[in-house]
Amino acid sequence: MTAETSKPGVAAAAEALTVRVWRGAESGAFQSFQIRLRANQTVLDVVTEIQREQDATLSYRFACRVGMCGSCAMVVNGRPRWTCRTRAAAVAEADVLTLEPLRNLPIVKDLAVDMEPFFEKWRKAHGYFEPGEDAAKDFALVSPDEPGRREADAGVECINCGVCYSACDVVSWNPDYLGPAALNRAWTLVNDVRDQGQDARLDAVSGDAGCHSCHSHMSCTEFCPKTLGPTFAIAGLKRATIGRALRRKG
Repeated sequence: MTAETSKPGVAAAAEALTVRVWRGAESGAFQSFQIRLRANQTVLDVVTEIQREQDATLSYRFACRVGMCGSCAMVVNGRPRWTCRTRAAAVAEADVLTLEPLRNLPIVKDLAVDMEPFFEKWRKAHGYFEPGEDAAKDFALVSPDEPGRREADAGVECINCGVCYSACDVVSWNPDYLGPAALNRAWTLVNDVRDQGQDARLDAVSGDAGCHSCHSHMSCTEFCPKTLGPTFAIAGLKRATIGRALRRKG
């Protein structure tokens, strides 16, 4: 990594926040900016101010700004977060913010990553509904109290932000690992009584890159902004794949 560069500040030292921003791609470096720390300012506000007032070439991604899309996720002081829902003053350490792109994904430029590998693993995990060749002619009636429905409901609110994927140690060690989001999605479908693709899905998640590679470190569950529990979904897949293997032997 090259030496860190600096940008002249625009605020008095007593009110200044030093923001160290990753610039470039995989072989980039941090660049420091000085901004005024304001009340209720989010980390996304900080990045936007830098881009608008100090360096228009800074690249990052955002959309809704209200915690609905997840596209503004970055690593803030070592922790993956939604930057639109994170107050800068709450997470700054000694008046310093260090901003990096999400980990475990290719860096496009600066704070923007390529999400294609993340979504490709959803496909590999069969994270899509399979109606079968003879789809039902009417809506299926599934009681809210049905056990499978409750299991599916526990994980269905994932919005694909990639925070859990960035936090996952196993993805860091094994780039082929399907990751917590794809496996969580597979678990919601395993519990969907309407789905007709269970055998292929369980085959997909039981391989070397699937659910049994999870070390249950709980990082995905700890960092999920939606307070979902991908670790527990993956544990459910482990039970389902082992149970199917035992039934086949029997």
